[in-house]
Amino acid sequence: MKKLTYCIIALVILITAWILFLMNTGDKGTPPGEEQNSAIGSKNPAEMPESTTPVLSESSESTQEQVIERFVGDSDRRPIAIMIDNDNSNAWPHAGLEDAYVIYEIIVEGGATRFMALFKDRDTPKIGPIRSSRHYFLDYMLENDAIYVHYGWSPKAAKDILRLKLDKINGVLGSDGWIFWREPKRKYDYHDVYTSIEKIQNISEQKKYRPTSEVMNFSYASEAITLDDGQDAEKITIPYSNYHKTYYEYDSETKLYKRWMRSKPHMLSTTDSQVTAKNIIIQFVKNYYLGDGEPKIGRQELDTVGSGKGLYITNGKAVNITWEKNQRQAKTFYMDENGNEIQLNDGQTWIQITPLGAQVKIE
Repeated sequence: MKKLTYCIIALVILITAWILFLMNTGDKGTPPGEEQNSAIGSKNPAEMPESTTPVLSESSESTQEQVIERFVGDSDRRPIAIMIDNDNSNAWPHAGLEDAYVIYEIIVEGGATRFMALFKDRDTPKIGPIRSSRHYFLDYMLENDAIYVHYGWSPKAAKDILRLKLDKINGVLGSDGWIFWREPKRKYDYHDVYTSIEKIQNISEQKKYRPTSEVMNFSYASEAITLDDGQDAEKITIPYSNYHKTYYEYDSETKLYKRWMRSKPHMLSTTDSQVTAKNIIIQFVKNYYLGDGEPKIGRQELDTVGSGKGLYITNGKAVNITWEKNQRQAKTFYMDENGNEIQLNDGQTWIQITPLGAQVKIE
């Protein structure tokens, strides 16, 4: 009996000693003079990173699925396509574009352009300014199987949206208007409307829109695409009209293109930084005035269905490509000169739907 008692006492002493050892070799906290990173896991919005966009990576060890997960998102959540105002400088700076994985820029009346930004698996708190729909943007919204967000519409866009029974959220309708807000400090009519991903998701659930999608319109490379056989593309000029030109300048350190518009940096109010692109697709499309009285205000028509030429630009190089779209709802295929679908690098893609006769300059 005494031997058993001695064994138990010895075991207790050993366990106690082991616990004390672990306590003394654990995390002793931040050394004096060093600060902890309070942004990670912080509940204070002021301390959170300004953008939810992940850091870009070009690791050769990534799989295509990992690349998509890192930048686009790996859930089956349905994309959201949002119309963004760019008619004139009163719409600048933009908010929330840093979280979009693909952005289309297309000409509208007056020689200006407008954007349609695609979001997925993001919780962007402020996006805008939001602007009205044009019918040819629907061609790209349809092929991405997206929920469509806009603030007003042109007559043809209204007819098409209603006829096609699209899942839309229109800010000028009383039933949808509550998810948008105006910023009076901007003091510009039509350039002061904003929304958030959370509000869009809330109203989409109320409307019982299909929440999931299996569509992934773009192919991402598991290893960095360098386009070694392409021409140097350090500076790019895309003239949409005499009124509006889009420019890109390549930063060899970040391997990103900085965006400019009308000779001014394209800035973001949400991050106080310049917009950048990893991939640029220039798609040449015929555009002309829309009939039925619309030429009085310069409404446009675009031949987005069919085939044509273009350019793919990434990592400081540009190559010729072709595009093909068989019907309005069908995917637009972007193919290299061998007929293979191009792959994108990990990062934001700008698709420049460019007038056929535009004298694009690559330097």
